[in-house]
Amino acid sequence: MGIDRRRRRASLALSLNFLALFLAVSALTTSYWCEGTRKVVKPFCTGPVTNVRQAFCIRFNSSNINDTRLVQYIWETGEDKYVMRKFHTGIWFSCEQNINMTGENCRSFIYVAPTNERGVLWLCIVAECLYILLLATGGILMSLEVCQFGNVIDGLKLNAFAAIFTVLSGLLGMVAHMMFTTAFQLTVSLGPEDWKPQTWDYSWSYILAWSSFTACMASSVTTINRYTKTILEFKHKRRNIEKNLKIKQKLLELDSPQQVWDMYLSSVPSTAEELLDLSSSRRLSNTSMFLDLSDLPEPSPHCEEYC
Repeated sequence: MGIDRRRRRASLALSLNFLALFLAVSALTTSYWCEGTRKVVKPFCTGPVTNVRQAFCIRFNSSNINDTRLVQYIWETGEDKYVMRKFHTGIWFSCEQNINMTGENCRSFIYVAPTNERGVLWLCIVAECLYILLLATGGILMSLEVCQFGNVIDGLKLNAFAAIFTVLSGLLGMVAHMMFTTAFQLTVSLGPEDWKPQTWDYSWSYILAWSSFTACMASSVTTINRYTKTILEFKHKRRNIEKNLKIKQKLLELDSPQQVWDMYLSSVPSTAEELLDLSSSRRLSNTSMFLDLSDLPEPSPHCEEYC
């Protein structure tokens, strides 16, 4: 029962570790950490003049723009001169819709960020890669622990190292996510004018990253709890065995009944389990005593006359 329970807890920790690893890789390889819109001035339309009004460019009343003898005018005024282009950003790339709203134009987010913030982004990338590496190492150690059928001591060693790697990976992941958040907010404030968003918010890749961190910490807590509980069980069993051996050794050394009785009084059970064992042993001894008394022969009439 105890081995099956420990193996179930190990399987739970391993499942949480693999879930965190999958979410972390998915978040790192996608560019939807943040998304929003940019307010961009519409460009001038090119080509022949048509009666159909185009929504993504500004059309003059004449196609001959260079002719100064013609009066040029446009229909767009106020907010009609602008178009809202959607964008999404990740650790690696920042992509924005084209002006005609078909396709995307991507560029490296490292070069979009201000110069003094690029070091923070590089540290964020290194921390994310180390987070995934340590998480994978902890998962491998947990897999070896689940699959190994040797002694318990080897399993405890694997469990301890897996807990250490998983906790370290969780801390690195938290630091990496916070560094990206800080770098992105500073880029929004101090970034180039041709990139600054009008509105923005965190997207599903950002949610995957923090979900990965949550699963990683849950896996590490499960692993540490299992390691601590196993160690406490071993210490409790060892203490009980040592106490029983000492009691038996002292009983063998004692000779007189008075010393044995003093030793019996001094060996009071310290735990509930020992108390239950002692009560069950006493019931057995009382039962055997009653059985012995019942087996005694009935007194003869001569004995009664004598009395």
